[in-house]
Amino acid sequence: MGLKTTIITTAVLAAVILLARASGETGLRDREKEEFLKTAKIQKIVRLTTGTTGTEKAVLSDGRITHDVHVQTIDVYKPIFRGKSGIEKNFRDSYKFNIAGYRLARILGMENVPVSVERTVDGKPGSFTWWVDDVILTELDRKQKRQEPPDPNRWTHQMDDIRVFDQLIHNTDRNQGNLLIAKDWTIWAIDHTRAFREDPVLRDPGVLERISERLLNALRKLERPVLTASLEPWISSKAVDALLARRDLIVKYFDQAIAQKGRYVVLTGVIRETPHATIP
Repeated sequence: MGLKTTIITTAVLAAVILLARASGETGLRDREKEEFLKTAKIQKIVRLTTGTTGTEKAVLSDGRITHDVHVQTIDVYKPIFRGKSGIEKNFRDSYKFNIAGYRLARILGMENVPVSVERTVDGKPGSFTWWVDDVILTELDRKQKRQEPPDPNRWTHQMDDIRVFDQLIHNTDRNQGNLLIAKDWTIWAIDHTRAFREDPVLRDPGVLERISERLLNALRKLERPVLTASLEPWISSKAVDALLARRDLIVKYFDQAIAQKGRYVVLTGVIRETPHATIP
């Protein structure tokens, strides 16, 4: 099997933000997972029967570590697309958005989007995404089995932030099958090939309810130079502009909600302040 590795370059600032993270059962840091995904030898590839984008599962090994990988090579543009939710203009379904989704998640401090890199195999570029460790259910499975999470508050807070992330990237294909539940009940958001639209409005603002204080602060700090350096190899400049416009709408929405309802109602992960009592 012919193999060509595509090297990805970014600005130093974005690289520091992206690569200084550690996660996963293997104990590998993100940058180590990236290197593994780019360079480890492909042992075998099998086509998956789930999904609509002709995805594949590969087994990679560097002689020290063997791990599964989710491979997607789809890169489709259609001026008009008729899908389940209606007609979409300038439709894109691209492996590139998996990489952009991972990189944006890390900039925002979100650890529950798996590492994804670009790699060429047999002359065809695609996304090689780290297969999430220790998955016990999909959200679809959980709903069908009527299985409740052990910590409902943590569960709800995770879902709140995922909904915000999907509105930020204008994800048109979030479904219960691409929300994976690990054995520690972390929710992993995968498969972002139909995201990063160039539409500057929120797809469904009605799903926004609460947001972690950490994520809201990270949204406020998003700057175009960092996004350009980190994302534009995989999304257009116009898509970056649209992302920032949606960021502004999300921040405005939650600022108004905080003003109306109070920060403890709207924000999660907030440490409540205890009033100081004074003795006369």
